Amino acid sequence: MRRYVAVLVAGVLTAGLMAAPVSAGCRRASCQSHTAGRVEADGGALRFSWPGVYFEGRFRGTAVGVVLDDPAADYDVQVDGATVATLVTPAAGTHWIRGLAPGRHGVRLVKRSESPWATSTFGGFVAAPGGAILERPAARHRQIEFIGDSYTAGYGNLSTTRDCTGDAVNRTTNADQSFGALAARRLGADYQVNAFSGRGMVRNYNGGEPGTDYRTYYDRALLAVDGDLWSKPRSWRPQVVVVGLGINDFSTAINPGEPWTPESLLSAYREAYHGFLDKLRARYPAATIVVSATYMSNTTVYAQTAERIVRERNSAGDRRVRFWYYGNEGLDYQGCHWHPSLRDHQLIAGRLLDYLTTLRW
Repeated sequence: MRRYVAVLVAGVLTAGLMAAPVSAGCRRASCQSHTAGRVEADGGALRFSWPGVYFEGRFRGTAVGVVLDDPAADYDVQVDGATVATLVTPAAGTHWIRGLAPGRHGVRLVKRSESPWATSTFGGFVAAPGGAILERPAARHRQIEFIGDSYTAGYGNLSTTRDCTGDAVNRTTNADQSFGALAARRLGADYQVNAFSGRGMVRNYNGGEPGTDYRTYYDRALLAVDGDLWSKPRSWRPQVVVVGLGINDFSTAINPGEPWTPESLLSAYREAYHGFLDKLRARYPAATIVVSATYMSNTTVYAQTAERIVRERNSAGDRRVRFWYYGNEGLDYQGCHWHPSLRDHQLIAGRLLDYLTTLRW
């Protein structure tokens, strides 16, 4: 059953939103909103799949409508920086936020959860009678791309228990509160959260879905569409790319029937990681690429190998590949299935910010 949950609070006037109305001739979502996420135009709407994709707009009036069709994922609607509604698997239509103070407001729609098997559609913002959709916000100068798995996606980070059903994971995953999104917003940066839970560089969690891995999907905007290829706009030139892949490759024992030995898995991981970094360097020639790794209780090979890969890149002449390790000090892993909790993501975001201050960007 589709569910719609909306909790409304009074909007707070935001100074500085002195924008002109959007041209009457432009009804497209791309004209009305700013996004840094991976989207594809579909008539006047935008389609997308990755978690954490956000759309930012401006309007004048006491209400705003969000045109959205996504029976698989959850969204937050924020007005003037405060979350005023949570849309749970919203049906196709216009979802209204009413009861706001008269005046000019900023509005932000953000996809909280993962739904790689589905395609989401955003049709833009709608003004109430007597109001107007205003010129969209400008893009930010700083840009960061986050690449990773469930840790990067914020898997189950709002949960109050480690024991979660699949439905509970969907309701308690909030990519907008993941460490990457938190750090980027504190830096005033636009960002992408290109995260896919359970995927590794060459081996998925517990050997699942053999023949695929994270690299199968990275180039797509629409994850469920085989052969889809995201057309990177010229405006997307992140100064920093943070890659965190390897937890799923090594966190579970190799099962009978998998084509790996511990040695061959390690070799394949290194080779694939180098190839992936080659792709990123070709796409983002000037970016600092941060290879990240975290503590894992059952193996140290993940972090050791990631650090070795960075040393090899540096020795080959690419000094803009860096290694960042964050331990588990102070983390409670109270999210679903022993994933980082919201408090953990806040701590990790702080550690990432400390690290990013050491970079020149």
